Amino acid sequence: MRTVTRPNRAAIWNRFVASDPGLLRLMAGLRTVGAIALTLVVLALRGAGPSLMVSGAMTAMVATFSIKEKHRGAQAVTLALGLPVAVLAMSLGAVLSTHTLAGDVCFIALIFVAVYCRRYGDRGTALGLIAFQIYFLSLFGGAAYSALAELCAALVIAFVCSAVVRFGVVAESTERVLKRLRKAFRARVAQLVSVQIDLLDADRDDVEKALDDVRVHTARLHESAMMIQDRLDEGTSDSASASLLQRRVAEAEIAAERLGILILTARSAEQADTLALHLPHAPLPAPGGVLQERDDTIATLHRDLDSLRVLVAGPVSGEHGTGVAQLRNRLLGYREEDNLPNAPAAVQDVFRGIGEAARAALGLRLALDGPQDEADDSPETKRSREELDAEDVSIAAEEHERDEPPPRGLDRPTTRAAVQVSVGSTLAIVGGELLSPQRWYWAVLTCWVVFLNTSSTGEILVKGYRRLLGTVLGVIAGVILAGVVGNHTWTAFALVLLFIFAMYFTAPVSYVLMSFFVTAMLGLLYTVLNTYSPAVLVLRIEETALGAICGMVAAAVVLPVHTDRRTDELLASVLVRLGDVTGAAVEQLSGGISLGLLDKARELDTALDDLRASTKPLTHPITPWRTRRRTARYIVALLETCAYHARSLAATAELLPYSRSVAADPRLKLAGRRISHNIDALVARVAYDVGDSFAETGASLAAMLEQQTPDSPRHDRVTGRVLRHLQRLDEGVIGLARPLGVRISTPGKKEARSTAR
Repeated sequence: MRTVTRPNRAAIWNRFVASDPGLLRLMAGLRTVGAIALTLVVLALRGAGPSLMVSGAMTAMVATFSIKEKHRGAQAVTLALGLPVAVLAMSLGAVLSTHTLAGDVCFIALIFVAVYCRRYGDRGTALGLIAFQIYFLSLFGGAAYSALAELCAALVIAFVCSAVVRFGVVAESTERVLKRLRKAFRARVAQLVSVQIDLLDADRDDVEKALDDVRVHTARLHESAMMIQDRLDEGTSDSASASLLQRRVAEAEIAAERLGILILTARSAEQADTLALHLPHAPLPAPGGVLQERDDTIATLHRDLDSLRVLVAGPVSGEHGTGVAQLRNRLLGYREEDNLPNAPAAVQDVFRGIGEAARAALGLRLALDGPQDEADDSPETKRSREELDAEDVSIAAEEHERDEPPPRGLDRPTTRAAVQVSVGSTLAIVGGELLSPQRWYWAVLTCWVVFLNTSSTGEILVKGYRRLLGTVLGVIAGVILAGVVGNHTWTAFALVLLFIFAMYFTAPVSYVLMSFFVTAMLGLLYTVLNTYSPAVLVLRIEETALGAICGMVAAAVVLPVHTDRRTDELLASVLVRLGDVTGAAVEQLSGGISLGLLDKARELDTALDDLRASTKPLTHPITPWRTRRRTARYIVALLETCAYHARSLAATAELLPYSRSVAADPRLKLAGRRISHNIDALVARVAYDVGDSFAETGASLAAMLEQQTPDSPRHDRVTGRVLRHLQRLDEGVIGLARPLGVRISTPGKKEARSTAR
């Protein structure tokens, strides 16, 4: 029984680790709940009443979740600065509680300053958030000047308890977080291999679902890779270690993603389009590929894909160490042409892909776990280790900063947002006072919240809708829970802690769920304060709707940033970075020297993530513009395809100085010229609205090279792979030209075709 239960528990834990990379959501929830619980215990021992306990609990929550810095020293400084800011905000709220007009003016000024302070990074954002939330708390709790001393004492207790939990009970470090992220990355690679096996087995009716699973797990793997890269500089001992780990993570991600494409190609009657992995409901290749009638080959692929999964997530030493070494030796053998099974070319490519993924897994294992026993290495494994060692020795830290002039004045996002939130909050105060002179502050809170982490009018619209939906559902739950809890104060506090944990755990996943738990928690707090009634929760819905509307009006009228403008800016940024990565990779693959290839690829991924987030209002199911939704999804999917091929080119180019199987080919520079020209044409159209730019199309890049260099030898297998990536990249860029309204010119034709954007 024990031998059966332990693997099952390990598998369940691995799934959880993969679902919450780095356990960031879990630790944030535990840290916040721990701070609140400790604060409640201390206040209860001091004989505090329910009202003071609610104020202390909410302060502990604010003091904990506001701080986002990664280093504990910076967190301590921000927490220390946050206490006087909180005391000042509470004092202002208590002193001005009887002066309505002065209090409203002070609240608006505080809101402006709090949003404007975001320009100073995480610390400015945290202090502004603390100031706003504590002033709001003074309104929510009805702070009075006579009780100010007790309230300030509760604030001090809450901040001290937050510090104790953060730095003692639930202590975190960037190194520990990075270690957990690396474990989650390996778990997600293993999960991706599992769904690729399902894709291999899927019949005609199940292939769409299997491919959807591959898409989802590929996106999750990419998310984990980006989270690791975001913490490399702080979580590693030096820049060389950070560069090494960045390279190994990128190699593993690319190898795993490429393996899925090779499997899809092998089980299809025609070449699989890489767009199928990025665009939901894309046309699938016709079934009937070379694997359809080869049961022996499928069995071998099953065995080797299972072995790859074990190699990624299995033990590195101990009683199973020899067995894992044997698996690694067999899979790495597929990198050598002599060890491939007798099968069609497409199937052999899958086995090569398994070999490359095994090499990436070996490099990742060495980077994460250090040197391992080499006694059972085969010659192929030894050669792979030599290549990896050569790369490790040569890696040097390189810093590349982009010198871009910062925006000034009202063009600065923080200044614009501060003005917008101030105007929206003013409207919310006026409207909220008309609805309820006692609880108008809920409208202001909603107006404030819908502006957090949003950059365009469309994003604010979607966030306001989601908050209203979550609030309505939370009110229903609050009515039910208030009736169940009754006058049981500690039961209510226990449920509050549970909901706060759920709120933080679900916040990155669903804003609707987070709003639901917030509202249900507030219903319980009203019960503790003996101010609960169904009418109060209904009023919360009305105030929430009013605040969301005021925020939307302010965003649409005051210094608006339209969604189209925002997405165009980010689209241009993605295209520029795509051109940078492609140009640098082709330069190195052609025999030149390019520095910081993987850094450029990282910047491309970051820009693409920003674009993907900005298009959510256009792709949301409630949007009435169906054509725009399809176009936006198509463009983002094409860019994801192009980014995959660009990352693959960069990873291959990084191998050049050390690999025995990859060599520079000067002819590749010819292939890159057309792609660079076409990307420049897209940038000119999107960023500068140049109407006479055009993109060139024509013969395949491989045919073009052979035509221009007829006396040169035909390209080898690796050069052929590079050409396939370049060809797909060329096709993706041409595909972008059509929806973006860039004319397409074919050599030999007099006129270029034009398309309307």
